[in-house]
Amino acid sequence: MKVSYNKMKILLICVMLALVTFIAYEQVRNYGFVSYDDVDYVYGNQHVKAGLTADSIKWAFTTTHAGNWHPLTWLSHMLDCQLFGNNPGWYHLSNVLFHIANTLLLFAVFKRMTGALWRSAFIAAAFALHPLHVESVAWISERKDVLSSLFWILTMWAYVRYTQRPGIKRYLSTLLFFTLGLMAKPMLVTLPFVLLLLDYWPLSRLQGISKNAEKNLPPAESAGLNRHVLSIIQLIVEKIPLFVISAASCAVTYVAQQGEGAVASMGQLTLKLRMLNAVTSYFSYIVKIFYPTHLAVFYPHSKMFVFRTITVVLLLIVSLVLFIRRVYGRPWLTVGLLWYLGTMVPVIGLVQVGSQAMADRYTYLPSIGIFIIVAWGAAELGSKLPYRRMVLGTLAGLVLTALFICTKAQVRYWQNDVTLFGHALEVTKNNAIMHERYASVMVKEGKLDEAISHYTEALRIKPKLYFVCNNLGLVLLGQGKIDQATLCFEEALRLKPDYPFALNNLGKSLAAQGKMDEAVAYLEKAIRSDPDYPQSYYNIALLKIRQKEYSQAVGYLKEVLQRRPDWPDVCSNLAEAYFSEGDIKQAVYYWRRALELNPQDIKTLNNLAWILATAEDETIRNPNDALKYARKTSELVGPYQQPVFLDTLAAAYAAAGNFPEAVKTAEEAIKLAEAADKKSFADEIRPRLELYKSGQPYIHR
Repeated sequence: MKVSYNKMKILLICVMLALVTFIAYEQVRNYGFVSYDDVDYVYGNQHVKAGLTADSIKWAFTTTHAGNWHPLTWLSHMLDCQLFGNNPGWYHLSNVLFHIANTLLLFAVFKRMTGALWRSAFIAAAFALHPLHVESVAWISERKDVLSSLFWILTMWAYVRYTQRPGIKRYLSTLLFFTLGLMAKPMLVTLPFVLLLLDYWPLSRLQGISKNAEKNLPPAESAGLNRHVLSIIQLIVEKIPLFVISAASCAVTYVAQQGEGAVASMGQLTLKLRMLNAVTSYFSYIVKIFYPTHLAVFYPHSKMFVFRTITVVLLLIVSLVLFIRRVYGRPWLTVGLLWYLGTMVPVIGLVQVGSQAMADRYTYLPSIGIFIIVAWGAAELGSKLPYRRMVLGTLAGLVLTALFICTKAQVRYWQNDVTLFGHALEVTKNNAIMHERYASVMVKEGKLDEAISHYTEALRIKPKLYFVCNNLGLVLLGQGKIDQATLCFEEALRLKPDYPFALNNLGKSLAAQGKMDEAVAYLEKAIRSDPDYPQSYYNIALLKIRQKEYSQAVGYLKEVLQRRPDWPDVCSNLAEAYFSEGDIKQAVYYWRRALELNPQDIKTLNNLAWILATAEDETIRNPNDALKYARKTSELVGPYQQPVFLDTLAAAYAAAGNFPEAVKTAEEAIKLAEAADKKSFADEIRPRLELYKSGQPYIHR
């Protein structure tokens, strides 16, 4: 009866954990993608958008795109694309489901290891509801966090089963989950060290544990464990395969990030500054765990962090003295603290990846160490209180309720780019990266003056941000401020001479000034700098079309299609280049291809309808399709008809043998042309009108 009651209690806890976690995050189902990394990981990644195909799976296992080798993460995103298409709500919900699974597994593992039901439940609930974890869950690109953590906890589960009854199958399952986790995110490299900590407490596998420490270890029977006590050397040897796999993952990750330029050099951030920032971050993360306010998607390096670090070091020295006096006989305190300190090592910034000083997502697994200390520390402190269970239960409930409220509020900032980047600017200072991101959003919304203001502020904070110079130049170029734009592109190239985007944009700027030869020279230099950047090929092709060098334009446009086969404008321009060369069949082929990619492109519809209605070659002429495309053009234009579209529609009616409609439409086209003061075009239509009146279609010769 008691066993059934305990099972019912555990089931109820699991249901509550899942339910409250889902409620905390359910609003993400209405959110979209954000431009911060989601474009690289999902909606702008052609390999991911292709779904699970042979080519995309091969790419997932061979690429170091985004500075990491994590094929399992890529496969996860590909599966989402396969199942849900472009609906970001489902991608978000997938992250939430992974987070719920992690929460339930964490509860199960700690309950199995320690036998402490309510303390294990508190750790799981704090993990589920802490607002520091919102970034890992609400950010689609951070699928690698929740996915790798799933395998982290599964590795712990498999390891606990192995320690209970050692055997090759159980050991291999531990290795398998660990390897899969590393294939989702290399954050798991510290897991072998964590398993050594668990050997000390709560698994009690380490020889020579002091009597004081043993008093605080869970009875083996309460945790359902059989203790196989080993020496520290034996425990380390037992984990050599895990350490080897971990070392291999570190090497692969460093090479991948170095190759993608994600690892900052010592010139950018010295070792001394990295160490100071690491110490400050260790302290700052703990502060945010206990007081989670002013959370942002990006934290810039602060000029004041050196002074804060000195203060932190002094506090740590005092804390260490107190800790040494208190830790003896409290293994959970040792394990919790070392869990936090150790799991933070890969992301604490000693090897600086990216330009952030710290990131909320880095606490997803390390915070568990702090939750261990809180759960067992509260139990010890409250052990002598009257009504201990009621008091501790009430306090835990209040803490978890506060975390739930904070998480619900923090999730709202992930609705879109405006809310996310705007909030980051509100809660941080001198955040050049967020000014740049927010400016990019303003550009998309057409608020160009506001964009210029934020780009300018970003450059005030960090004058050497070459990509901001380039982006500011693009906005100015769009406003027709060509001279100012040119200066911005030149400054970007001064900071980074081989920057392909600035080379390309300077070429565009020079072309706008009529300096064609110089423009082509810069565009060709952009291609040499990055042969896979399609925009440079496209811009050269447009210049060649303007110069009526159609055969060269065709060559450049085909280079673009090799890299971006889904670009309709390229197909349209390729068709026009072929048409200008007199290759009508190729022109028709690429206009049809352009329509497949963009069925509502009015210009392409009209061009194709005209050719299919008037072509001299009978193998090309297709009156039915011509009429279909011409009618669709008319429908899309609606009441804002133009004489050129009506002229095409009249030709299509005549080609299909409907001469009364052809005459009527041609007469209307002439009236519109005359009303628009386009007399020469009206004169072009009149001879065709006479043909229609005589029952003949117009054939272009």
